[in-house]
Amino acid sequence: MKRVTGIGGIFFKAQDPKALAAWYQRHLGFDVQSWGGTVFQTQPDSLSESAGTHWSPFAADTNYFAPSQASFMVNYRVEDLARLLEVLKAEGVNVDEKVESSEFGHFGWIFDPEGNKIELWQPPQP
Repeated sequence: MKRVTGIGGIFFKAQDPKALAAWYQRHLGFDVQSWGGTVFQTQPDSLSESAGTHWSPFAADTNYFAPSQASFMVNYRVEDLARLLEVLKAEGVNVDEKVESSEFGHFGWIFDPEGNKIELWQPPQP
């Protein structure tokens, strides 16, 4: 019997849930439904197996989420990190200048209006 097969949801508190949902819809393309959230459908793609949804606890004293004070950070898979970061900058989104590339892919970071750090990940091609 399989127990956990992926991430079923990401839930977090917000000062203004409607405004924050609208920000995610405008800048990250979320299909926000009338109930206030979105559902990401699993789709087969040509990416490597490592491009699946990851779950990973971090040490309590990690600086990886800094400067956000949140106890979480969400990682979203993207197709073209460099282009998306350019578009987000042009839209006035707070974009971290740091971008990292490794055998695991390309990583960039942005901040939503409530200061939550968001990791954008372009997985490596298979």
